[in-house]
Amino acid sequence: MRRWMMLALGTAAQTVACVFVYGLPYMSDTLRREHGLSLTQVGLLVACPTVGLVLALVVWGALADRYGERIVLTVGLSASSLLLAAGGAVSGLVPLGALFMLAGAASASVYAASGRLVAGWFSAGERGLAMGIRQASTPLGMGIAALSVPALAARDGVAGPVVLAAVLCGVLAVLVGVFAVDPAREGQAASTEPSGNPYRQTALWRIHAASALLCVPQFTAGAFALVFLVDARGWSAVHAGQLLAAAQVVGALSRVVAGRWSDRVGSRVRPMRQLACSIALVMAATAAGAAWPSPATGVLLFIACGITASTNGLAFTATAELAGRSWSGRAMGIQNTGQNLAASLTPPLLGGLITAAGYAWGFLLAAAVGALAVRVVPVVPARTQDQTSAVTEGPALSGRR
Repeated sequence: MRRWMMLALGTAAQTVACVFVYGLPYMSDTLRREHGLSLTQVGLLVACPTVGLVLALVVWGALADRYGERIVLTVGLSASSLLLAAGGAVSGLVPLGALFMLAGAASASVYAASGRLVAGWFSAGERGLAMGIRQASTPLGMGIAALSVPALAARDGVAGPVVLAAVLCGVLAVLVGVFAVDPAREGQAASTEPSGNPYRQTALWRIHAASALLCVPQFTAGAFALVFLVDARGWSAVHAGQLLAAAQVVGALSRVVAGRWSDRVGSRVRPMRQLACSIALVMAATAAGAAWPSPATGVLLFIACGITASTNGLAFTATAELAGRSWSGRAMGIQNTGQNLAASLTPPLLGGLITAAGYAWGFLLAAAVGALAVRVVPVVPARTQDQTSAVTEGPALSGRR
């Protein structure tokens, strides 16, 4: 049972971090009215947590490799809570931006260490499922933010959602500090794990690259599906939002299913390659639906928003396994950095293409990038429970409290 508690803690920590990082856009209108900011200034403010996150990911990963997951998660969540609490009491673009950037940097501890905690507690036969559940925390956090942030901002202003995020981070910091246990660093698993610098081989670099490439179709669908349905198909924003909210649920479930699939076939990269091929085909079909609209176009967008999220957990699991315990924190930090950079660049770049040439060409480019990812995914021998094992419950699991 202990490993499932670690999974719950890791997933909850990632969820509350996502509530903050991805919740700011939901109070954009309140930021404009309450602080007298222009839309451009609001955009800069909303980007501050992601900037801090990207800058700090590898550092937190290195600290997790050296000092363990529990202390990194506890310190990072505590710092996020204190910084956000201060953010609820200040105003102005520069003070808020500085605090949000620092809070984003502190929350990077969760992105770097929670996956390491989960991967270390589960054997290869369960790790794909566990990491799929952990990665479902991103759409879950976004869903919580979508439900809570607008209402709190309307009632209490900017301070309401910021204080909520501070409280959530503080509660998780206490729970992690009290209940989390680092996976054992020695024992039977040590002799079968990769040793030395994993970046001397190309496989890990190719996982990072393929995962970043697959962010392009994911964030193309996520960023432009609603506006396409409203502008090109005449849907109401409410109905389009309902469809995409359901697609987020499908996206979360797809990560869990993909993880379980990888456990059953004993490989992370084989399902990742097959799903990347499916993503490319679905995005190509979506491009055709944009060029020649029909009632099926909305269905294609729904499928695209769901399936493009499916490979995320597989990439993180493969990263942890290829890096080994001594490097997994840094490797996950690099993995997160590449994904966040790709996610940040995709909307403005694809938005420019769509503005100039139309939605069909934007979706077609996303399909081409997905097809490129199929070629980039490495060929790695299938892993078995004997080849890659994290310590499960028992006497050997005596990580530091």
